[in-house]
Amino acid sequence: MIRGGKAIDGKRVLRLAGGLQMRTGNLLAGACLVAAALALAALATGLGLTDTGLADLFRTLAGESLPGAENYALWTVRLPRILLGFMVGWAVALAGAMLQSVARNPLADPGLFGFSQGSMTMIMLLLVFLPVAPKSLVVFAALAGGLTVAGLLLWLVGSERSSGLSIVLMGIAIETVLSSFGSLLILYLPTETSIALSEWLAGSLFQANWKVIATFTPLFVLSLAAIFVLGPAMATYDLGSEMAMALGEPVGRSRPLILLTAVVLSSAAVTAVGPLVFLGVLAPHIAGFLSPAVARARLFLSALMGGILVLIADALTRGLGGSLPMPLGLSLTMVGVPLFIIALRLQALRKLQSH
Repeated sequence: MIRGGKAIDGKRVLRLAGGLQMRTGNLLAGACLVAAALALAALATGLGLTDTGLADLFRTLAGESLPGAENYALWTVRLPRILLGFMVGWAVALAGAMLQSVARNPLADPGLFGFSQGSMTMIMLLLVFLPVAPKSLVVFAALAGGLTVAGLLLWLVGSERSSGLSIVLMGIAIETVLSSFGSLLILYLPTETSIALSEWLAGSLFQANWKVIATFTPLFVLSLAAIFVLGPAMATYDLGSEMAMALGEPVGRSRPLILLTAVVLSSAAVTAVGPLVFLGVLAPHIAGFLSPAVARARLFLSALMGGILVLIADALTRGLGGSLPMPLGLSLTMVGVPLFIIALRLQALRKLQSH
C-alpha cells in the first residue's frame, strides 16, 4: 500500500509497505533522467556518416531487412556504443557516489582513491609483457590491480575508526605513485605500444561490441542490487564513521564491501573504455543539484546522470568530430565541466538566497 506524507524536513514523500519511503522530488527527477537517457539514445542512433537511425531500428525490429551499410552502422557500431556508454557511465558514477559517502569528501572518485590507476597499471604491465593477451586476462588484470590498491588502502588506513580524510590522503598517495609509474611506462615503451596505450588512456568506445555488452550486463544488474543493499549504509556514512557506528552500522564489514563494489565497477569500466577522468565527481554533484537525495535515491540518480553524461559526450564525439573524432575523455570533460561549474554556481546562489 502506498501513502503520501511529509518527511521531517517537510519534503513530500511516498511511504510504502515495510517502512520504505521515497521523496516525490527524487522520483520525479529519476523519471526525467530516464526520459532524457532514452531521448539521447534515440538521437544517437542517427548520428554518423551513414544515413540510418531510429526509424530503421523499428523497421528491423518489425522484421524488415536493411542494406549492408545501414545494418552495420546501426547494429554493429551505434547501438553497442550507446548501450556500453550508458552502462560504463552508470558504473563509474555509482562508484564515485559510494566513495564520496565513505570518505565524506565531495571530490572522491575511483581515480582519487587509486582504483582506476591500479587497474590501468596492471593492464599496461600485462600488455607490455603479453601484447596479444586475451580479453578475459585483461579483465582479470584490471580487477587484480583495483583489488590490490583497495587492499593496500585498507591496510594503510587501519582500524574501522579511521576518518574519511585519512582514506582520501592514502588514496591520493597511492594514485600519485601509480600515475608516475604509468607515465614512466609510456615514456620508455616502444613507439607503437606507447601510442596505443595513450589512445586507450584518453577513453574510447571504439571497441564497443555485443560481446563486451554481454560481459558488462551482469555487472550492471548486480549494481542495481548493490544500490538496494548498500544504499542505507550511505546515509549513515554521510554522518561520519563514528556516527555510523553509533547508529549501529557495522563499519568493519560494510566499508570493505563498499570499496570492493567500487573497485569492481571501476575496473570493469576501465577495461571496457579506458579511464573516464572526473566522471565519478561530476555526475553525483550534478544529480545532487537537480534533486538533493540520500541513500539509495542518491546512488540511483548519480548513476543515471553518469550514463547520460557519457551518452552526451559520445554524441559530441561522433557528431562534431568529423574524420578525426575526439577522445571520449576529452568530450566528456567539455560536456561535464561547464555543467559542473554552472551547477555549483547556482547551488551557491540558492544557498545565498535562502539566508
